[in-house]
Amino acid sequence: MRSLFLLLALVSVVPLRAAPARYLAASRTDVLTLLAPPPEPGSQEAAVDLETAYRVYSTATAAETALATDEHVFTIFHFAPVIGPWFQPGKFPKTQALFAEVEAETKAVYSIGKKHWQRPRPYQADPVRFTHAVEHEKLTDFSYPSGHSTRGTVFSILLAELFPAQREALLAKGRETGWLRVKGGVHYPTDIYAGRVLGQALARDFLASPAFQADLAAAKAELALKR
Repeated sequence: MRSLFLLLALVSVVPLRAAPARYLAASRTDVLTLLAPPPEPGSQEAAVDLETAYRVYSTATAAETALATDEHVFTIFHFAPVIGPWFQPGKFPKTQALFAEVEAETKAVYSIGKKHWQRPRPYQADPVRFTHAVEHEKLTDFSYPSGHSTRGTVFSILLAELFPAQREALLAKGRETGWLRVKGGVHYPTDIYAGRVLGQALARDFLASPAFQADLAAAKAELALKR
């Protein structure tokens, strides 16, 4: 009985390991070496980045702000205007499961960068001018690199494998997803550019994964049957 108590005590203090990456297990992409650091706080570069973010944010149209707000919780189904109105949640479980895993593994990578650089968001750096940002995350949800831009890039490249005829439009939508975060007042342009670089690297790694390719083939078959 005492050994059981000791085991339980050890379990309570030793952090559980994260589940191993299914698709990125062989990835060599290191966010901290791939990306340059964001502009140094207090530097002229940081000031210009903030001013650029404000100009973009302050000139956003009502439609752009509404779209940025809608994409706060961003999924592959925000690409439906490109793919077609039939591409809806709940109809394609294998495809959804594929991209849920892609999202989780992508987030695990960019979160390392966010926690390392700990860059405050524009509305945290300048709360007076960014009063109406589309969201106000907690102080520990950092800005660099942009998670939306990273995921938008990854999703668009991988969706293009499923819908090659819409490739250019998908890639454009992926870019827009990141830029809308600047329009919404929650990111700097440099956050978005970093997300695109990281997203391209991760998309390459996903496509090199045999496990991903197997699940992608299943998604292709599902989409062909249920369209």
